[in-house]
This record gives sequence, C-alpha cells and structure tokens, in this order.
Amino acid sequence: MNSEIKDILQAVQSGGMSVDDALLRIKTQPFEDIGYAKVDLHRKVRQGAAEVIYGAGKTAEQIIGILKTLTNNGQKNILITRLDQEKADAISHETPLTYYPAAKVGIVGEIAVPGGIGTIVVATGGTSDIPVAEEAALTAEFLGNNVTRLYDVGVAGIHRLLTHSKELMSASVVIAIAGMEGALASVVGGLVDCHVIAVPTSVGYGAAFGGLAALLSMLNSCASGVSVVNIDNGFGAGYLASMINHMEAK
Repeated sequence: MNSEIKDILQAVQSGGMSVDDALLRIKTQPFEDIGYAKVDLHRKVRQGAAEVIYGAGKTAEQIIGILKTLTNNGQKNILITRLDQEKADAISHETPLTYYPAAKVGIVGEIAVPGGIGTIVVATGGTSDIPVAEEAALTAEFLGNNVTRLYDVGVAGIHRLLTHSKELMSASVVIAIAGMEGALASVVGGLVDCHVIAVPTSVGYGAAFGGLAALLSMLNSCASGVSVVNIDNGFGAGYLASMINHMEAK
C-alpha cells in the first residue's frame, strides 16, 4: 500500500528520476493551509492510505475546497464519508462523484484494484445494520480489497450465519456489525481463525442506550481475537480490516 516513496526511490535507481527531483518530491509541503482546513498531502506516504474527507459538519463548499486541494496535489481517488444527499448533489455540480446513499459515502475517482492476503467478510446482525456495514464495505473496497457481504445473519436465527461457514472460515478478516446486545461478534469470533473487528451499532430499543449495550458486550467478548471500534464506525472498521489484509504486502 505504502509504495509512493518506494516508487520514487526505484525511479532514481533506474535513472528515470534525478536525485534532486526525488528530493523535491519528498520534501513537498506536507499540508496545505486553505484557511478552514489544513489539508494533509503526505497521509499516503506516512500511513499507506491517502487523506479521507469526513463530510459531517462541513459545508458542501468546504468539501469542494478540500477536494480541489487534494486533486491539485495529485490525489486522484478520494473517499468522503458521512455525506448527505444534499451535499453530494452540490459536489456533483463541481466534480464527478459516485454517491452511495445507504452508506452516505461519496467517491471521487476510482476504487482501487483489489489486492491483499484474501477476502474481507462484512457480516451484520440485521438489515437495520446495513448502513454501517456499507460504510465499512465501501471503505475496504475503496482501499483495494475483495469484500463479501453477509447481511441479516444475526444470532436470533443463527442457522442463517452457519450456512455461510465456508465464507467465514476462508476470510482473512471478518467485520461483525450488530446492535441490540451485539452477540454476533462473539459467535463469529468462536468460529473463525482470523481477526474479527466488531462494530456496535446504535440499533436497538431503549436499554440498548444508542449502541452502548452492544459496545460493552463486544468489549467483554469471551472469544479471542476480537477487537472493537466505536459505535457506528463502519469507516474505522473497513480501514483497519484493509490494513490487516495488506500486512503480507508490507
């Protein structure tokens, strides 16, 4: 994933780029201050994945300004999370945008070619968890991963999950997404030999406390190899799953 510096060094080695040009590329200003945002231009060099725009709380005009800064500095593919339809429509008038309303995700440019160790499985307890699941799945796909979706396979009808044993047991990472009591993560953790990323959702009745009950259940999972991200944080789960799935390449 983190190949930008390697590409520059290989270009120097092959004679395709001078040492001075390579030094200039590496020393390019790591961020650009546009007043309301300091846009990170070296995120991909440091972390392997480029800057992602969090759309909630930003105006459409601010998002457009950040997009222009990123594209002007060579970032062709950009992920925007928590983007509502109104902002997506406004952005589409300025730049081509693919919008996924269920996930509230927008993508400028293209999704990366899939790679990594294997397949990331995204599983949900119920249909109501799909918006969070789609945020996770699209994030993982954008970052270059094969993703299998298993939706509505919660423990209330555990036979639905068990019919997908092959997909689960052949996965490189499983993202288990559930509200209510959040039991799906523990069940999956007891079946698979890969890392399980648990995502509690705010789905549930009053005592679910907006996802807090699922969060605590997942944190207290007795299954080994289960890690937990924040409530409704599909993006964080998809990003982490991508990092795990690309460890062999690193």
